[in-house]
Amino acid sequence: MTAGMGERLPPTASLPSGESVLSEAERRRLTRRPSDRAMIAALTATGLLAAFMQTIIVPVLPRLPELLDTSVADSQWVLISTLLASAVSTPVSGRLGDMYGKRRMVLVLLAILVAGSLISALSFTLIPMLVGRVLQGISLGVIALSISVLRDVIHPKNLPGAVALVSATLGVGGAVGLPIAGMIAENFDWHVLFWAAALTGVVLFVVVLWIIPVSTLRTAGRFDYLGAVGLMIGLTCLLLAVSKGADWGWTSAPTLALLVGGAVVLVGWAAYELRHPSPLVDLRVNSRRPVLFTNLSSITVGFAFFVTSATLPVLLEAPTVNGIGLGQPLLITALCLMPSGLMMFFVSPLAARLSTARGPKTSLVLGSTVIAFAFVLGALLITEVWHVLLVSTVMGIGVGFAYAAQPTLIMNSVPATETAAANGLNAVMRTLGSAVSATVVGLILAGSRIDTPHGPLPTEDAYRTVFVMGAAVVVVGILLALFIPRRTQAYQHTSSIPIIEAGGEADPRS
Repeated sequence: MTAGMGERLPPTASLPSGESVLSEAERRRLTRRPSDRAMIAALTATGLLAAFMQTIIVPVLPRLPELLDTSVADSQWVLISTLLASAVSTPVSGRLGDMYGKRRMVLVLLAILVAGSLISALSFTLIPMLVGRVLQGISLGVIALSISVLRDVIHPKNLPGAVALVSATLGVGGAVGLPIAGMIAENFDWHVLFWAAALTGVVLFVVVLWIIPVSTLRTAGRFDYLGAVGLMIGLTCLLLAVSKGADWGWTSAPTLALLVGGAVVLVGWAAYELRHPSPLVDLRVNSRRPVLFTNLSSITVGFAFFVTSATLPVLLEAPTVNGIGLGQPLLITALCLMPSGLMMFFVSPLAARLSTARGPKTSLVLGSTVIAFAFVLGALLITEVWHVLLVSTVMGIGVGFAYAAQPTLIMNSVPATETAAANGLNAVMRTLGSAVSATVVGLILAGSRIDTPHGPLPTEDAYRTVFVMGAAVVVVGILLALFIPRRTQAYQHTSSIPIIEAGGEADPRS
């Protein structure tokens, strides 16, 4: 007797009379196979919730110093801590998923998300809030894991569309979640945001436990603890220096120490990983041309996406002076940014079909080209609310195509037993691009300001410079994507434990 996708059932014991120990109902329960649609929906909802953790606190960010009885500078750590936690934990959770079960790690990360949400819901001071936000940041690794789960549990013909949809949740969750968070924060106590996140996390934990089957795909070997610590230290140093360099000073001792120290640690980590028999990240696999150039291109897409995320809200909320600034409240600002996330969701099936017909490289190049066009529009049109809506919409289309292509390019080029770790590293590349983007945008907008009755505000040239810079970075990304081979010989899984479907035939992915 065989189990549903990704698991093998034990032999059925028999009574002396020859009758099965299991009842007919129990036999049906063990052999049931959830529909692909149900599994895709469950993992998509999980990704949306994890992505929502990025923007859940944004509506109350200006009030955090008062709400948490802390300084303005210290309150910024409520956002930075989540970014750092997600970056350093995603590849680690991916590797753990490859070794001990991807569904198991999805459940662990959901439990961590619930714990972080509960701690934040009960927080009235900075330290416990930071603890809760770090735990919420760790949970963001569930997106890369969910993409890898899809490869194990759904039919290959449905895989491109499913991967595109779950990959899009990284942007959809933040863009759509922001106005929802704003409405909750305006009408209820701000702690309700975290109570709602905790409740949703519990529901999704049960849904994933019930719907997603266990996969037999495992990576042999022991977990690389030293490699995990080295990667965490190196990434934390670099991202912290990039995030706080403008505030501390780029030539200050803390910034230089973090930059140099992080680089040294990562060089040593890479040398150690190349010698380790069971590395946290297989650098030889990730240095293959398709994986390497996909990851490099991911940095530019992550950079580009955060350019609009960091610039458009400032433009929308700034008081109107000399025709610049649109003077919109937070809720209207959030609604103006929603089209970006919605378009990512709606174009994902189209991106999947294009990837299937012409290859994921085509989707990545097309998406990056559309992103560059969005920046050109931004450089030309910044004086009306509908201009922002147009830029946001076009940006969402481009990012939707690009994000849909990247996981497919990665999974086509790595062993099936390393998809979670490889997708985790790809997610780190996006995060690195976003962190650099936030810093560069902040420097440009702060470096070109005019004095107004409302205080110093960015000039028109500052906004245009940001968009031109974004277009230039994306052009570099397009050139990098062109080096990705159009056809890649995919790894074949060689495990002695095949994946068996309910019908009894070995899955071709095994």
